[in-house]
Amino acid sequence: MTDIRKNLRHVAGSLPPGVRLVAVSKYHPQESIMEAYEEGQRVFGESHEQELSKKAAALPGDIEWHFIGHLQTNKVRFIAPYISMIEAVDSMRLLKEINKQAARCGRVIKVLLELHIAEEETKYGLTLDECRKLLDDGEWRMLTHVQICGLMMMASYVDDQEQIRREMMVAADFFDELKSRYFADDSAFCERSWGMSHDYPIACECRSTMVRVGTSIFGERVY
Repeated sequence: MTDIRKNLRHVAGSLPPGVRLVAVSKYHPQESIMEAYEEGQRVFGESHEQELSKKAAALPGDIEWHFIGHLQTNKVRFIAPYISMIEAVDSMRLLKEINKQAARCGRVIKVLLELHIAEEETKYGLTLDECRKLLDDGEWRMLTHVQICGLMMMASYVDDQEQIRREMMVAADFFDELKSRYFADDSAFCERSWGMSHDYPIACECRSTMVRVGTSIFGERVY
């Protein structure tokens, strides 16, 4: 049986100041989330709208839910009333839909732009040039119900730590470029979300402000 509390204390205790933990709870039961909650964890990551909606309705209201998976535009309206942050925005179309549904709920929803840096075709996200183009076009500035708070990426799932570090540093340097070019006066643009169970210690060295850790806390997923 997985000792969730002990694992959570270990992971949280290993993070340097300024790095927040998103406990990835997708495919894990509500009881497991409550164990982490009772240990003090408040930020949880989910990636399926239906599973998230059930958990959000049943679990404490002060939980900060992050949507961390690929989000289809037709699912946004279901999570818009309560989601704290959508971490994987990979198109202007999705950004506009989030804005529309947030306006319907009278909310401003925080988002991260997802980068595709890893050499794996299965990953979603914007290339650096696509991200520059999206921001250059300027339409995002008209969206008053979304707040772009930073970047998210997944490094390649490999054993080569130098490759992981290289990819994360590309993202970190790109964050600095975007900050100075588009968000210099916007203190909300401050988040760098990279690092998962297998590579979060490297992410902490690569200027991450948020790590998404699931397996190291909850054990293997229950599908």
